[in-house]
Formats: sequence, C-alpha cells, structure tokens
Amino acid sequence: MSGQTGPVTPAPAPLAYDDEVIRKFVVATIFWGVVGFTVGVLIAFQLAFPALNLDLEWTSFGRLRPVHTSAVIFAFGGNILLATSLYVVQRTSRVSLFGGSATAHVIFWGYQIFIVMAALSYVLGYSQSKEYAEPEWFIDLWLTIVWVIYLVVFAGTILIRKEKHIYVANWFFLAFIVTIAMLHIINNLAVPVSMTGAKSYILWSGVQDAMTQWWYGHNAVGFFLTAGFLGIMYYFIPKQADRPVYSYRLSVVHFWSITFLYIWAGPHHLHYTALPDWTQTLGMTFSVMLWMPSWGGMINGFMTLSGAWDKLRTDPILRFLVTSVGFYGMSTFEGPLMSIKAVNALSHYTDWTIGHVHSGALGWNAFITFGALYYLVPRLWGRERLYSLRLVNTHFWIATMGIVLYISSMWVSGIMQGLMWRTYDQLGFLQYSFIETVEAMHPYYIIRGLGGVLFLLGSLIMVYNLIMTIKGRVRNEAPMGGQVTAPAAAAN
Repeated sequence: MSGQTGPVTPAPAPLAYDDEVIRKFVVATIFWGVVGFTVGVLIAFQLAFPALNLDLEWTSFGRLRPVHTSAVIFAFGGNILLATSLYVVQRTSRVSLFGGSATAHVIFWGYQIFIVMAALSYVLGYSQSKEYAEPEWFIDLWLTIVWVIYLVVFAGTILIRKEKHIYVANWFFLAFIVTIAMLHIINNLAVPVSMTGAKSYILWSGVQDAMTQWWYGHNAVGFFLTAGFLGIMYYFIPKQADRPVYSYRLSVVHFWSITFLYIWAGPHHLHYTALPDWTQTLGMTFSVMLWMPSWGGMINGFMTLSGAWDKLRTDPILRFLVTSVGFYGMSTFEGPLMSIKAVNALSHYTDWTIGHVHSGALGWNAFITFGALYYLVPRLWGRERLYSLRLVNTHFWIATMGIVLYISSMWVSGIMQGLMWRTYDQLGFLQYSFIETVEAMHPYYIIRGLGGVLFLLGSLIMVYNLIMTIKGRVRNEAPMGGQVTAPAAAAN
C-alpha cells in the first residue's frame, strides 16, 4: 500500500535573476582595480624618484594622482558596489531587477563611459581645481543621469520585492546611493561658460567652497567607502561563514547611527584654517562620536563568526572578509583620533594621513572587495569552485605584507615629518628646512612603493585565479588546513 496521501506539489521553479550585467560589473571591477593599483605604484615611485615624471605634462604626478584616486575609488570601488548591490537586492528581494536587463546595461555602459571620460579629463588637464580633482561639468552631468537610473533600478527592485522584510544590507546600499547623489550634485554645481565648451565656474568660493568640498569629501568616505561596503559585509560574511548575522538589532542601530553622524564630520579636515572655530569643533565632536557605532558594526561582523572561527584555517576567502573588518575597526578608531585638534596639529598635511587613508582603502575596501569577487565569480559563471584556494591564500599573505609595508612606512614618515616641522632651536627658529624633511622621508617613500608592488602582485595572482575559474579549470592541490590522507585501499 502506498504511503502517498495526496497529490505531490511540484517544486517551485528557480528564480531567474539578471546576472549578465553583474558579470560585466565584476569583470570591470577586476580590470579597473589592476589599472588603479598600477598607476598608484607609478606615482608612489614618482615621489621617491622624480625623474619618473618623464618631464611630460600627461605623465606628471599632478595629473596621474587623480587618475589613481578615481580609478581605485570610483572605478574599482564603484563597480564592485554596483555589482554587489544589484546581486544582493535580487537575492534578498526574490525578484529580478526592476526595469529589466536593458536598463541595467544602460547603467553599466554609462558608468564605464563616465570613468573613461573622467580619466581623460585628468590626463589632459581638464578638471575643476578641487581636492578630488572633479571632472568638468558635462561629465558630472553624465554621471548624474546614470546615477539616477541606478537609484530607480535599485529602489524599484525593493518596491516590487516578494520578500516582506528589507534586509539590512539593502538599507546600507540605499543610503550610499541616495547620499552620494546629493553630495555629487551640490559639490559640483557649476556655471558653464558655454554649452559647447568644457570651461565652467564653480558656484562656491573661498571658505564656503572648502567647507562644501570637505562635506563632500568626508561623506564620500562615509557613504561610498563605508556605508556601501558595509552592505557588502552584511551579506557576504554571513553567506561565506554560513552563519546568521550576530545581531540584527545591532546592525539597525549601526545603520542609523552612522547615517546620522557621518554627515557632520567633514569639518575635521579643516582644523586651524579660516573655517569658524565652532564648525571645526562640531566636526571633531561628531567624528569622535562615530567611533562607537563604527566599532559596533565591526563587533557585529566579527561575532557573526561565533562557532565558525575554525573556518579561517581552511577558508582564505573568509580570511579576506574578516581581515577587512579588522582594518575597518582600526581605521574607524584612527580617524576619530586624528580629528582631535591636538592630534591633528601633528598629523595634518603629513604622510600619517596617507597611511590612514590607505589602511582603510587597501585593508577595508580592497580586502572585502577581493573576498566578494572570490565569492561571486564561481556562482555567476556556474562553476563548482574556484580554480585554486591556495592561490587565494597566497594572494592574502602577499597583499597583507604589502599593506603592512605601506601603512607602517607612512605612519613613521608622517609622524617624523610633523615633528620636524614643529621643532624649534634655542633661538626660536625652525630647526629643519622643508627640503630636509623631504630628504628624511625618502627611504620611507621607497618602502611605500615596494608595499604597493606587493599589493599589485597579489591582485595579478587574483586575476589569474579568476580567469582560470571562469574557464572552468580546477587546480589539483592539497586542501587548505590539513594534509591529504591516502584512501583506505591504498593505505592497506
């Protein structure tokens, strides 16, 4: 007698997601990452050996430096944020992208065109004279249109979701998208001289321009490089560790705290300037307050591994993700520390700031990006596993050594630099000339360049590993964290 009591309910059909455009964003992330790291290594050695500027205006440090910063932040970082946000919002909403694949491809190609136009404007010398060397007005307008389409697709996908709950990663992605739109538009308001020329005049001037620029600059850090990447953390660490988020309530507190506090922290970049003293103090106060919610997020990321810490021995992808959270915690402690006026008096305008920025950019943003790429590529291309986990492990240690060389050399160089600038002799004159400080920094600049070379080398190992994965190759290697045991028959 059959045990069947009724008709068998067919299994639901698997959800169809728009992953073709995400694959393109992943490839773009890898490509622009290598470009950005390569230019970074070049300009690092240009500072150590000025002859590498080649006496050409197009290859000078002043023009290549914004190419490097924009390539690693907006090309490498921007493409992984677009890839992961569109990947995550589909999975957590259980629907395909709002607007369909065609609209998503408009975002992809529009964003790549923006990157190329911006890079060319830097090299050719067409840019607004701001700290972040913003490209000219028509390029800004192009990006605004692309970004609005991105917002419509992302928010529209959330609105048509089949899952009642909005997962916290999507809140961080949405905050990143909306805030960056606001920052970009206000900071780049300009009046074109003509509709057919590149020349324009920015709307702000003097201390107002400085305040607007650093309101933009620090909140680009706060929402592009922090909130967006926290969206990556809250999805990919639980997935790779196969554990739920340690505290969902803490993640909500984390979200609202940094969303409210970060927007006020920009003035700490303008200590001891013409900015009103109360505004400087306001920026410092909110920067110090940011320490606690930032560390709350770090603790949430770490504690998600409760009961799974042993996986770090055998899973180098998880090692990338977790180490990035450690760098996030370190950077979000160092930033508030450096915003305190007494500390800032020593650190400002020195290489300490460069070390701080790169501990966050390389250790937090790049490491969590590497982890996300290693997670995504096998799944997006339908592969069972990565080509080689041992190559992932090699990448991890080479990149880590590169970061340590980079940030430690800049910490030492920066603190030495600040101390030399403020040293007086017994007559009250400055003890050291400016050129003497430059000479003292030279060996640390070489060490910084070598650290960049190691980081670039690690990324090239990743490129090879991912290409072989996409081709469907699997390397024959011993498993991570243990020795290969012989089969029982062979042992006998």
